Amino acid sequence: MQDDTFHDAVIERDPATGLSSDPATGHPRPPRREFKARGSFVSRCQGCNLPLLNCLCPYRVTAASGAKVWLLTHPLEHYKPTNTGRLIGDVLPDTEVFTWYRTVPDERLLALLEDERYAPFVIFPDDQPDYADRVVGMEAVAERQRGGRIPVFIILDGTWRQARRIFRKSPYLDRLPVLPLATERLTRYRLRKPASAEHLCTAEVAIELLRQAGDGEAAAVLDDYFDAFNDSYAASRRHEKIEVPTAAMRRLLARKV
Repeated sequence: MQDDTFHDAVIERDPATGLSSDPATGHPRPPRREFKARGSFVSRCQGCNLPLLNCLCPYRVTAASGAKVWLLTHPLEHYKPTNTGRLIGDVLPDTEVFTWYRTVPDERLLALLEDERYAPFVIFPDDQPDYADRVVGMEAVAERQRGGRIPVFIILDGTWRQARRIFRKSPYLDRLPVLPLATERLTRYRLRKPASAEHLCTAEVAIELLRQAGDGEAAAVLDDYFDAFNDSYAASRRHEKIEVPTAAMRRLLARKV
């Protein structure tokens, strides 16, 4: 939560003025300066978005799970090659990704939230009293599953500040149960510095949720894929090529045989 299908708002420009229009009001506004992530000049693989020096594609393995993951992603996260939400979609192909806009909610997400096949849970800490009545535990996930519904983990994909803003500024999430992640895991994410070792990145949140929901195989695959991503990206930052696959990489390769 520190923090490929990509649903974005359409940006229309006036060819005469070069102005873009606000998707909520239609009013013209100056175009924003292009976002440049650190390392944007690096030659990257079109498949995994990692530097070609240590492409992750050979280690990509898909898995199945009884629960689904929907990512509600802050717009800036899509531009960051260090974003780990995309790893979830690589391993779980039916992962849904929605871009969050405060004034323009994704219509497809709204429709899916009304679909009775699914039992969605917003993944968020239970640290404030104003939504304490909505907080549930993992037993609620199992209960919905026994009732024939598909549990859905809605992960707010962004920095902690962005995630809190998404949670507070999205009225369509207000009626959903809140599932805090209870885990003793400390982050192994090395590409961004978290405020605390207890702050897991998006992929790590998904790994722990899958494991606790009983999808141990999917959790193990995603965990290894996350470690492979971590090692590959860190080595590329040092301009080093990984010549001998790591233990996680070898496990992923063995699953492909």
